[in-house]
Amino acid sequence: MSVQRRRGQTARVWRSVEVIDNRGNKVIMADPAGPVEVRAAFIPQRSSKAEVPGQQQINVTRMIVDAQLEGVSLWSRVEYAGRQWDVVSPPAYHHGDRRTRHWSIDIRERP
Repeated sequence: MSVQRRRGQTARVWRSVEVIDNRGNKVIMADPAGPVEVRAAFIPQRSSKAEVPGQQQINVTRMIVDAQLEGVSLWSRVEYAGRQWDVVSPPAYHHGDRRTRHWSIDIRERP
C-alpha cells in the first residue's frame, strides 16, 4: 500500500446495493446498513466558484483507495472532511503489484 493511502485521511463510504422497492422495482442506492471507513489519499482535480447569484460551486477531488474496496459505483456516497460527496465517474481500477494496485474515484462535493 502506498504511503499516501496508508497515512492518508479517513473517509466513510456508502457502498451501492440493489434493493426492491414497494412496487417491485429493482433500485440501486447507497447501502442503508451504513458506511465503511477507509483510508484514502485525496487529490484536488478542479473547482469553480459561483460569481453570479444562481450559480453553484463545483469542487471535484480524486480519491485513491485500496483495491480491496468493493461495491462502489455511481450511486455510492462519501463523507470526507465533514462534507458529503457524490461519486461522479465510475471507479477506475489500476492494477499493479500488491502495494500499488488501487481504485481511483472522482467525487464531487454536494451543494
